[in-house]
Amino acid sequence: MSQDHILIAAQISVITYALVAGVFLAFSDFVLASLSEVRQAGGIQAMQIINRRVMRTIFMVLLIGMSVVSPLLVAYALFGETGRAGPWIAAGGTIYFVGTFLVTMVFNVPMNIRLDRLDLESVEAADHWQHFVSRWGFWNWVRAIAAALAAACLLIATVVLASG
Repeated sequence: MSQDHILIAAQISVITYALVAGVFLAFSDFVLASLSEVRQAGGIQAMQIINRRVMRTIFMVLLIGMSVVSPLLVAYALFGETGRAGPWIAAGGTIYFVGTFLVTMVFNVPMNIRLDRLDLESVEAADHWQHFVSRWGFWNWVRAIAAALAAACLLIATVVLASG
């Protein structure tokens, strides 16, 4: 891969990582906070709908697509000719893959599955909802910060690559 190709890949990755970070930021900053103020059944139902709908969105293509691209970026940074940009590319790809994608799969997705199975009016749902909001929200912030850090790393890499 030439320097021009890796520069283009890094630029696209900056934009994509930043878009993913922005969605997670919005969700943590005000969507989840708003849902937590709704009656338990309403908040749970809204979150169940969001979790089903998100599976068919451009956001999901970006989230999962970068989980494939990130390890490729890391591999190229380690074994390709990236010069001083290599450590930034490797850091960005690693941060995204671990802090955004793996956190999603290990923490947020299992919580979403459990929430989806709840009876909206059950006592279990009431107890679970408050726990869900704080715990899921924490891991969502981790994902947002990781994706933003990944974007920053790739932005630095693009500057280094562009400066020759």
